[in-house]
Amino acid sequence: MWIVKIGGSLLGSPELVKWLEILVKFSDGKIIIVPGGGLFANSVREAQKVSNVSDAVAHQLALLAMDQYGIMLAGMNSALVTASSELEIAERGWQHRGIVWLPSKMALADSSIPNNWHVTSDSLSAWLANKLGAEQLILVKSKPLITYQTEAPSKLQNLVDDELIDRQFINFIQSETSQNSYQAWVLNKADYTIFEQGFSLQKLKETGLLINSAVT
Repeated sequence: MWIVKIGGSLLGSPELVKWLEILVKFSDGKIIIVPGGGLFANSVREAQKVSNVSDAVAHQLALLAMDQYGIMLAGMNSALVTASSELEIAERGWQHRGIVWLPSKMALADSSIPNNWHVTSDSLSAWLANKLGAEQLILVKSKPLITYQTEAPSKLQNLVDDELIDRQFINFIQSETSQNSYQAWVLNKADYTIFEQGFSLQKLKETGLLINSAVT
């Protein structure tokens, strides 16, 4: 199983449509899309400023913002279906569908996930990869990645320092539950082209930015 997190920054870009088309075509129930928060999460940030609600409340709202983006992604391609529990993920997998994860139900049920803005969709995609025993985790970003061609773990730390990946992400991919079982990668939004003939680990290795040292 592969986990592909689609950043909220892709909304409105032609690359997003291409990613969804390719994910639908080759998923076969074995690829799960994790939605970012995008403008929905930004609205939560603005609402927190004017309401002064706690970070814990904002965290809950941000998870619902991810749900909203996920529902929108599914609405952009009728072949995609949503799943909000492990059972639904398994059922959609048996049906060989393209799956979009709606995180709020599962994430809110886990008290070990910090209730603050240090946890974003990046960390939650790693959390899901841990939980499901994923083989590969891919974070799709809009920002060019050429400046990050350094050795891990410095590469990952540089991404965190530049706020391209949230600060809790390192803790999730290094947690005991991850068991060092999957590789984590970052791709640019234009890199959908490497999967036009199918999802290939070799193509991912040729183009992707590897940000951990896990061995599959």
